[in-house]
Amino acid sequence: MNKVKERYNIYSQYLKNKYGEKVYKLPIMTVTNCPNRDGTLGWGGCDFCDEMGSGFNCLSSDTSIIEQIRKNKEYVKARYKAKLFIAYFQAFSNTYLPFDQFKENILEATKEPDIIEIAISTRPDCISNQYLEFLQSIQKTKNIKINIELGLQTANYHILEKINRKHTLAEFIDAVLRIKTKELTTTAHLILNLPESDMIDAIESAKIISALKVDFAKLHSLYIVEGSSFAQKLQTNQMTLCSKEEYIDRVVAFLEYLDPNIVIQRLVARGPRDKTIFENWNQSWWAIKQEIESALEERDTCQGRYFNYLDGKALKLKFQ
Repeated sequence: MNKVKERYNIYSQYLKNKYGEKVYKLPIMTVTNCPNRDGTLGWGGCDFCDEMGSGFNCLSSDTSIIEQIRKNKEYVKARYKAKLFIAYFQAFSNTYLPFDQFKENILEATKEPDIIEIAISTRPDCISNQYLEFLQSIQKTKNIKINIELGLQTANYHILEKINRKHTLAEFIDAVLRIKTKELTTTAHLILNLPESDMIDAIESAKIISALKVDFAKLHSLYIVEGSSFAQKLQTNQMTLCSKEEYIDRVVAFLEYLDPNIVIQRLVARGPRDKTIFENWNQSWWAIKQEIESALEERDTCQGRYFNYLDGKALKLKFQ
């Protein structure tokens, strides 16, 4: 391999191959909440989350869904000459709503003819068959692909407990399996540099989502925003973060163990600059992304290099 684009399965290229041109996401903010903030499971949210539910670049939820789509679309069309779009329900847990309200939100997003997909960000413990069956019907009747983005963050359930996530690995597995039965696609959202996490967690996360045949992976380099529990811990020296070099090593290893068919939506995150107290080691997300791609080149490695652990690894090693 001698081209960067061949080192991992890039989302933008996947969309271009599928639709014949570039496709852009339009973020949507809705009036919703999280069971880890309203007392159903806990209070205060996950340690990395603030009152915006880890969403930004969104218009106010006071603006209707259709108006958010149209205003965002107007901006993206003018800047990129885009023609096709994904309606992206971004912040908080967008399936954590009364069923009728959830249906109304989704139906509103289907009204524009150039919306070809809907992406719904949520928690694994906010997935149920009733909601999935409705989404399956939308996908079939409206001919709009539905993707559900599940926040796993890490396969290490001890760390999930420490960061006040209020769900374990089991809920994620259950959600993926249920989504698969409805022929919808899944995205696993992961943070590879959580406090106390290590290289083993990065590799095991890759192996878990590969075994579950998740469709997309979205890596989120941890940024810390004002008002979060992590912000308080960082400012009082109660937590340490891994180095940029270690993060790059973890991303490379994650990719090496990942099923090469899984599409990578993102390698690095970026946060709201006016509220962020730590983000990407004071470098741009684009610079970190380029360093990861350079590391893949320099090490002559690629996504799926060590994807050899399913379907009877021991038998293959012994007898083949």
